[in-house]
Amino acid sequence: MICWLNGPFGGGKSTLAADLRHALGGAVIADPEGVGDLLRGALKGHDRQTRDYQDHPPWRALTLAFVTSLADYTGGPVIVPMTVLDPHYADELFTPLRQHPAGFRHIVLHCAPDPLEQRIADSDEFPGDPVRSDAVRAYRRRRSADYHSAATSWMHAHGHVIDTSTLTAGQTLQAALAHLHTTEPAAGRPT
Repeated sequence: MICWLNGPFGGGKSTLAADLRHALGGAVIADPEGVGDLLRGALKGHDRQTRDYQDHPPWRALTLAFVTSLADYTGGPVIVPMTVLDPHYADELFTPLRQHPAGFRHIVLHCAPDPLEQRIADSDEFPGDPVRSDAVRAYRRRRSADYHSAATSWMHAHGHVIDTSTLTAGQTLQAALAHLHTTEPAAGRPT
């Protein structure tokens, strides 16, 4: 199974991915951020360089190859924690993933604005480095409205939504496991 975890920046995708890896035998995490870092380095100073690596067609192609190759190689669940807000990019990624023999799930970790802001305020991505941690918090705050726009315009209609606004990490894990163990992969649109 390939399980894509979508949702707001700072909404708990990485935490759930780590918890799922421990709960699901043989699971691996495929974080496409590493693909983005690779492209940033390769395109540094190039006129095709963009601020958001998801805007690069090679990011989407490499991410797709990365995820499907891991699924083929490991045979176990592949957990992908990555916010994708652009519906065209999601379709470019999710359409082939829906056709992969491993099966595909799209889980959206929703968080209402006030609890999301509290999670962002409480986060400390780089302990001991307040400057970098503040930069991450500022980025997450800037992108919060983008997530909520995508959630209402397309994302919630094309994913299995888990509202984490009042859930602990353990409760979120249980909700995700219940979905993953009681549903079949979607033949059409991602669940």
